[in-house]
Amino acid sequence: MEGMGQEATFNGTRRYDLKKSFKLAIRSLLTTCSRQEFSKVFSEFTSAEQESLYRLFVQVITSLHESIEDEFDSLCLETQVGMALDMVEQLLEEQGLDPLSSDKSNLRDVMHNLSTVKKNEIQRLMSTLERIEEENRLAETRIQLLKKGREDISDAKLKSGIVNYRISNNGR
Repeated sequence: MEGMGQEATFNGTRRYDLKKSFKLAIRSLLTTCSRQEFSKVFSEFTSAEQESLYRLFVQVITSLHESIEDEFDSLCLETQVGMALDMVEQLLEEQGLDPLSSDKSNLRDVMHNLSTVKKNEIQRLMSTLERIEEENRLAETRIQLLKKGREDISDAKLKSGIVNYRISNNGR
């Protein structure tokens, strides 16, 4: 029993965070409803019966919270989650892998690296934009030349058609 009491205290930061997160999760799942909501649901009962039912409901929810928390603590002990989290925490501290470790995370370095990456990305995008704009200018020039070529061909056909018409009409 003593081992259970010591293990269930959740001494490590990660152990504490796990316990706290679990409590918040079940609290949000098993939150009691207000007296007004409860009275609406059980409106066919008298006020005294509603009050008794509401107190019973609150007791059941409270008991359920405690049972679930106890079962969670028991499972954590059984599966040695606390010890595993403590070992992870220790390894992260030893190896400096903890991203939140103040010794290893230099905000200026991170900002500089991020800034450099973003500047490079902007340069790449600008060069891509310039290349695409140049391709668009070339395509527009080709289109203009093709249109002008059609106009020249159309003008030539029109002129030859007029000449042919005149020739055929003069021959009559």
